[in-house]
Amino acid sequence: MDISNLNKIFFEKYNNRNEKPVIFFSPGRVNLIGEHTDYNGGFVFPCAINYGTYLVIRKTEDPIIRFSTLNFNEDSSVALPAEGLFVNTGQKWINYPLGVMNEFIARGAVLPGMDLLFSGDIPNGAGLSSSASIEMVTAVALNELLDQQLDMLELVKMSQRAENHFVGMNCGIMDQFAVGFGSKDHAIALDCDTLEYKNVPLILGGHSLIIANTNKRRGLTDSKYNERRAECESAVELLQTYRPLRNLGELDSNDIPALGKFIDDAVIRKRAHHVITENARVKEAVKVLMDNDLRRFGELMTESHDSLRDDYEVTGFELDTLAGEAIKLPGVLGSRMTGAGFGGCTVSIVESGSVDQFISELGRVYFEKTGLKADFYRPLIGDGARMIYPG
Repeated sequence: MDISNLNKIFFEKYNNRNEKPVIFFSPGRVNLIGEHTDYNGGFVFPCAINYGTYLVIRKTEDPIIRFSTLNFNEDSSVALPAEGLFVNTGQKWINYPLGVMNEFIARGAVLPGMDLLFSGDIPNGAGLSSSASIEMVTAVALNELLDQQLDMLELVKMSQRAENHFVGMNCGIMDQFAVGFGSKDHAIALDCDTLEYKNVPLILGGHSLIIANTNKRRGLTDSKYNERRAECESAVELLQTYRPLRNLGELDSNDIPALGKFIDDAVIRKRAHHVITENARVKEAVKVLMDNDLRRFGELMTESHDSLRDDYEVTGFELDTLAGEAIKLPGVLGSRMTGAGFGGCTVSIVESGSVDQFISELGRVYFEKTGLKADFYRPLIGDGARMIYPG
């Protein structure tokens, strides 16, 4: 991103070149394995990527917060609340930063007037956490501008609460955590129940991560995401007669026989089965990756997609086509959907020398089968949310 150009656009929108802004960056994320386990207190394995959200921001003397973005034609202004909190505006994209601002107000912070310009290169609706990226870049910026001195974990929790309670998306903590704690050339092995984590070197050798976007848009709040979460909560309730349980992440493969005994509903049973087996796959995936067994890691990714398709039913024709056709191609170790599903992206591990053929062939077959044009990305694994100028 051209920082000088961002500054130029900022001044064109807001004038007053005497008051210099500060620029922050927050990445998107791709989850390598461990899907729909985070809100079940399970294990995930995401990494931050070099696509993300830039925020140019400064304080003003006016009691107004002005929002602008280079991604939509939807500039907005919101008056600072005389008392209390901001209310949901119905303008979806500004609800993400407004929700974060409410979290700071709830902690006793006094917000000044501000000018904000957002610019992102994460495909919207692709499942690469554009919402968490916006939330976290706002949180890191406000923490700096308001001199709150909050640690990254608290900013992550505040951003998750903003999405849960203000935006209305009942997401787990994985996205904000990966965006906040990302580390260059590492993935994060995260226990979403305890928030214990470790950075695992992502040594791909002669292979590359390739993200393929179905270009089938889906809004998470309009999808069956919240329905899946409710189904998992039902499973926990039904299993209380089996053993005391806070979430499905406490179960392991030894508990699978109990599902048939205590859960009569076949759908609820399948949801629980996915969470248990997916947790096991994440644990094995981290181990084999640390042992540099990239081939087995790829197999686990593919097994994960199969479970998300058959047990959790969050894939759909487009994602199944991308993942299923990918593993037929030369040099592909594994492929799976990433994100909440119902559209969005797949992530594949591909021999670097086969990447061009992979993109060409998969793009051709996908278009023939779906009528949609897939977009492909070759991300680098980067650091988490931070100030980049001055700094």
